[in-house]
Amino acid sequence: MGSFSITHWLILLVVVVVIFGTSKLKNAGKDLGGAVKGFKDAVKDENEQHLNKNRVLEHEKAELNTTQTQQDKHNV
Repeated sequence: MGSFSITHWLILLVVVVVIFGTSKLKNAGKDLGGAVKGFKDAVKDENEQHLNKNRVLEHEKAELNTTQTQQDKHNV
């Protein structure tokens, strides 16, 4: 009673196709696919920016440590 059988899904599919038509469903599918692709690209870009920022910070920290070590050697 709580779940749908294959017959229920087929009837629902037929009703949706009759109401919206195949061209509207095709366009909706393209739009949804484009939105998902855009979201994935945005997440990927955000992750790359975060990784690049971490690399820059690590590089600056290493340079600071090197400079500090060189100054300590000259002061001894």
